[in-house]
Amino acid sequence: MAVVHNSGFRLTKEHFLVAVPVAVVSAAAGFLVSRYLSGRSCKKSQVNTIVSKDSPKVVHSFDMEDIGAKAVYCRCWKSKKFPYCDGAHAKHNEETGDNVGPLIIKKKDA
Repeated sequence: MAVVHNSGFRLTKEHFLVAVPVAVVSAAAGFLVSRYLSGRSCKKSQVNTIVSKDSPKVVHSFDMEDIGAKAVYCRCWKSKKFPYCDGAHAKHNEETGDNVGPLIIKKKDA
């Protein structure tokens, strides 16, 4: 079976048998190359960019008795008052589309 178009180009069954695998392999290769290149361009970044960078691990510990009625702690690592929240997460969320907020610890009402 041959299909003849107005341009005079003749498309046969043999043409399909060659063209389909070539198209599939080309599409798969293009997809894999695009995934590889996009993975390379998306550099993984650190969350903590400024707090205690000379320390191998940043850890803060607080006694519940020292907290008072309420304490608000930073979870975005952008606070100038770290480990306490100064509202820097609002700007971070706006710039990145993230939804991080503070950790709020308060005494339970009796």
